[in-house]
Amino acid sequence: MSAIPKPRPGRPPARHDPAAEAETAAARGRIGERFRALRRRLGLTQESFAAVYGIPLASIRQYEIGRHMPPPAVRAYLAVIEAEPDMTARVVAAGLEDP
Repeated sequence: MSAIPKPRPGRPPARHDPAAEAETAAARGRIGERFRALRRRLGLTQESFAAVYGIPLASIRQYEIGRHMPPPAVRAYLAVIEAEPDMTARVVAAGLEDP
């Protein structure tokens, strides 16, 4: 028998909303497609994209399959890479070389 989670104090119990879950899954999928399309446009493997842009490989894999939604900062970084991939790669490389 599975335990029913107790609501946290001061919060209403969570409600199952299939429509909201579907929208969230669709949003994760769209972000994953953006990552994959950008990576392919740049001719990079997941491993090389991770190395060039300083994003953990495991995170890229999870984003691309739509398992996890990247946090807002990573979504903003994705937009920067999409707009200026070469400059972003140079800035990241320079930042990694500095002590």
